[in-house]
Amino acid sequence: MLIINSENFKREVEEAKELVLIDFFANWCGPCKMISPVLEELSNELTDVKFCKVDVDESPELARMFKVESIPFLALVKDNTFIDMSVGYKNKEQLTDFIKANK
Repeated sequence: MLIINSENFKREVEEAKELVLIDFFANWCGPCKMISPVLEELSNELTDVKFCKVDVDESPELARMFKVESIPFLALVKDNTFIDMSVGYKNKEQLTDFIKANK
């Protein structure tokens, strides 16, 4: 999955033509470590969705922009508009439903 920061946010998220899922995470976060392989698996299956990651410790300005208060925090962006979010661990089926509901 693509790592997003302030330098590439515009190019990778704002200018994206497809649905973008942004995983806000931290290396010290247990639930973030649990959800990461599930998102990696989905990124290989759902080729019409761009999967990205933001390390909240390295890019706090992006976390503030999305009002991230708890992680893992998943944000869906479509046509440069924040359309939905999910907080906490979700299994593959729950994440698939979350994404499909917002396509």
